[in-house]
Amino acid sequence: MKLIKPIILVFFLCLSLIFWGNNITLAQENKANYTLSNLYDQNFDDQILYRASFAGASVRDSSFRNANLTKSILTKSGFFQVDLTGANLEASLADRVVFEKCNLTNAILTDAILTSSTFFDSTITGADFSDALVDRYQVALLCKRADGVNPVTGISTRESLGCR
Repeated sequence: MKLIKPIILVFFLCLSLIFWGNNITLAQENKANYTLSNLYDQNFDDQILYRASFAGASVRDSSFRNANLTKSILTKSGFFQVDLTGANLEASLADRVVFEKCNLTNAILTDAILTSSTFFDSTITGADFSDALVDRYQVALLCKRADGVNPVTGISTRESLGCR
């Protein structure tokens, strides 16, 4: 009698994995994975890339205009001359990313983790950095050229960075 209860429990656990386990696998398979990719001259405009991974990727001369990159992972990647106009990077993990000569006009970077990331010669007009984690030194550099108001959030770039 004592042995029957654990066997029944194991049986129901196996059944639940059979029925619900496939949904978990499908959800992971639908997530875009560009980890360690070399992406040159790619067009991701208006795409839904929710929770996508670009970790360690080298992205050059590509476009993500109005793309939804919410909760994406961009860790240790390089974005060179990439158009991120109107892109939504809300709650993304974008630490140690090089944004060089990128267009972040009207981008939404709220709640993003941008520690140790750099924004060399990048346009940030209208970008919203509200509640994002950005290194103080980078904030000081960004404040020198921060202007505009994000048309979606209504927050000014200067205000979102905490510029004086």
